[in-house]
Amino acid sequence: MKISLSALVLAVPLVLTTLTGCSMTHDNSVNGADSTSDSGSGGVRSSGTSTSRDASDAMERVSSGIYDLIGVKGKASDSRPGVQECPGKDRDTHFQIFHQWSFYPTSATDLGTAMQHLKEDLPKHGWKIVRYGQDTSKNKNTVLIADNDAKKAGVHITQMEKRNPPKLSLMVVSGCYQVPDGQEVEHF
Repeated sequence: MKISLSALVLAVPLVLTTLTGCSMTHDNSVNGADSTSDSGSGGVRSSGTSTSRDASDAMERVSSGIYDLIGVKGKASDSRPGVQECPGKDRDTHFQIFHQWSFYPTSATDLGTAMQHLKEDLPKHGWKIVRYGQDTSKNKNTVLIADNDAKKAGVHITQMEKRNPPKLSLMVVSGCYQVPDGQEVEHF
């Protein structure tokens, strides 16, 4: 099943709100209790001040760091980060960055190993795993959701074994940035 860009745009706000809350309380199941946030308006943490381009470059570095932790041979899709509105903020002065990409292992049998490496190694690099387990889809995909307070970013990783070809689907998101005084958000 292909996902259209419009479907992605509609889904991104939900993913961003879910992933970028600060001091979230979760149980460790994918279908667990509701999350709560004490970070104020909309539950999205502040990432400070930046231009859209600089924040996009920073998000690519975060994705690259995650890629390095996969630890199996394969290739990543070629995608660039995008800009999304911050919930409840002025779209001309506040924004979030999202970077959706996929990893395709050289051997389908390495997909589980890649996910296991991420589960073990993300916490060693400042990530807090807030959910891990099967989703409710008919394929029962394994999902890992983690936050990194220092990087003010979150990641949602789905292990899609039944896809052809099998892959890890990753969505990396930032907190909410404000552009420098006198500038506007560049949307791309």
